[in-house]
Amino acid sequence: MTTALHTTTLIDELTFPEGPRWRDGKLWFSDFFTHRVMTVDLDGRTETVADVPGQPSGLGWTPDGRLLVVSMIDRRLLRLDPAGLTEVADLSALAPWHCNDMVVDADGGAWVGNFGFEFTDPDSVKSTVLIRVAADGSARVVADELYFPNGMVITPDGRTLVVAETFAARLTAFDIQADGALANRREWAALPGKSPDGICLDAEGAIWVASPPTREVLRVHEGGEISARVVTERHAIACMLGGEDRRTLFVLTGRVGLKPDEARRQRVGRIERVEVDIPGAGRP
Repeated sequence: MTTALHTTTLIDELTFPEGPRWRDGKLWFSDFFTHRVMTVDLDGRTETVADVPGQPSGLGWTPDGRLLVVSMIDRRLLRLDPAGLTEVADLSALAPWHCNDMVVDADGGAWVGNFGFEFTDPDSVKSTVLIRVAADGSARVVADELYFPNGMVITPDGRTLVVAETFAARLTAFDIQADGALANRREWAALPGKSPDGICLDAEGAIWVASPPTREVLRVHEGGEISARVVTERHAIACMLGGEDRRTLFVLTGRVGLKPDEARRQRVGRIERVEVDIPGAGRP
């Protein structure tokens, strides 16, 4: 039996919110078309943390607490230092199209996905690669033949990476090796008819999966069973478990496919929330 859940709005009038992360009592996120990394607290107070001209997406932190940001269009990984944003790695030689989501491991290694093709053109769909940027800034391809690698999670033991393949309608798992290589690729869950985007992990090992075109967030178990469903009015883009006890599911919604000027004019992006029973776990 699937439990149906309903959200309330925390903030709205965003352009396209993405990459949610919970840290220091706030939800951190990227607002694509204002080129801002922002935070919002549980009372709805917002703050701009950084301006990223190349359009921010995935977020994470180094072991010493410095913010890492994916700069999408110029395909770079940036770090927010006291003096401002600094380039960690230029990924343009490895990523064939815009970079997108990211998860950062306990060693400061950043796992970065990319579109692989112009996603507004369905006839151009092709596979792409997953890139790992080590803490020293060196970057390499660690997996290929992925169809729009998007949201990612790392299990609490640091041994398993799960990647949402948006255009393959599945979650794919890998074993993480000591040197950062990936092994034992396998299908974690098939999601026919869905388009998995942002994801987050809970303490029972289930993964919450945002699916924009079907306007829902699903609680998915390994093998594909769905135990809960959040229905959204707008496209469900990403999700994150946070709050004081990590039992608040934040859902980022908006409208996929708007051009930047349209998104800035319409401002239909929202951050919504709903309380759930099982807290978040692992990374992010």
